[in-house]
Amino acid sequence: MNVITAVIKGRHSIRKFKQAPVDEAFIHDAIECAVHAPTAMNLQPWLIGVVRDKVMLGKIAELTDHGKFISQAPLCFTVFGERTAKYYLEDCCAATENLILGLHSYGVGSCWVAGDKKEYAEDIRKLLDVPEKYTLVSLVPAGLPDDVALATKKETKKLVFFDQFKKE
Repeated sequence: MNVITAVIKGRHSIRKFKQAPVDEAFIHDAIECAVHAPTAMNLQPWLIGVVRDKVMLGKIAELTDHGKFISQAPLCFTVFGERTAKYYLEDCCAATENLILGLHSYGVGSCWVAGDKKEYAEDIRKLLDVPEKYTLVSLVPAGLPDDVALATKKETKKLVFFDQFKKE
């Protein structure tokens, strides 16, 4: 296992954070990781926001269905995609994953909270005053982990096939 695969395999969702601030250099480097994600035709159809205001974090949390813990995070990244870009969802999901891995590489925990196709997506866009040409793809609350609970993963052999799927 090398350093990159160790980072990927060590990442897990964090929903409880210490109230300590996240180092600015970590935030900016993670954003750089996000904007270096693969993107169809190099369109880079994303717009990434960083929300640190506690009142705004609380409002975002209240709008979500499974993101109430956002209010307790030191910050929350928002990833928006240009609605007219054919592959905005794929591109912004790649950017979101790069962002999460970039944060994790510094010991900053996070959790992907869905945005695309959620009823609250438009309300969050309006709350943050993001132009209409964008739609919310993901929310990524982040901070130093307060509680680490590892999720059990399925066995790889049950999730993969080679060449052609064979019924057991």
